[in-house]
Amino acid sequence: MTATTYEKRRGELETYFDRTAAAAWAKLTSDAPVSGIRATVRAGRDEMRTTLLGYLPADLRGRRVLDAGCGTGAFAVEAARRGAEVVATDLSATLVDLARERLPRDLGDGSITFHVGDMMDPTLGEFDHVVAMDSVIHYRGPDMVRVLSGLAARASGSVIFTFAPLTPLLAVALVVGRAVPRGDKSPAIEPIRQSNLFRRIAQHDRLSGWRLARTQRISRSVYTSQAVELVPA
Repeated sequence: MTATTYEKRRGELETYFDRTAAAAWAKLTSDAPVSGIRATVRAGRDEMRTTLLGYLPADLRGRRVLDAGCGTGAFAVEAARRGAEVVATDLSATLVDLARERLPRDLGDGSITFHVGDMMDPTLGEFDHVVAMDSVIHYRGPDMVRVLSGLAARASGSVIFTFAPLTPLLAVALVVGRAVPRGDKSPAIEPIRQSNLFRRIAQHDRLSGWRLARTQRISRSVYTSQAVELVPA
């Protein structure tokens, strides 16, 4: 991962989620009625969030959890309600502000500390579990795996993330989408074949102490994402 490729894409994501898509993202992640494609995306994300929460212990009291790419904070809230000390970080100050606004008054034994910035920031500290839901899907394979290795270096229990699995239908959709000139188009996701990603993980020096555990694919119309759990070998 060169600084140039990673930082360029990071900047694109910050601009998109902080400005271009802020209002749409706020509505998508709320209880407000949506229709069509957005409804299926919301349903897919809800199912994925439930899946990732299922990879974590039911009791997180005394555990520190990083929500890497927290968006409007839905995952962070659920982890905190299990008793976790959650650090929720996102590139978008707009989304983090919205997460703060939506924060429930009662989190039980848990807590959430919000942070605006790079999920790779070493000052965030060490964690029992790191969760990156749909936040590394915009990076290409080499960058994605090196980001995961950086997150794993600060985790002791698990690294849980999602990726966009490359399928024939998705490949066609991406080609068509990239051929259509739209000024408000979001930074493209970077789908990757499962075998390719898992091979890269297995061959990466800084992930040699980790192994693949559970994985599950969630498909709801245009929303297709796959959960992966890495645990110490």
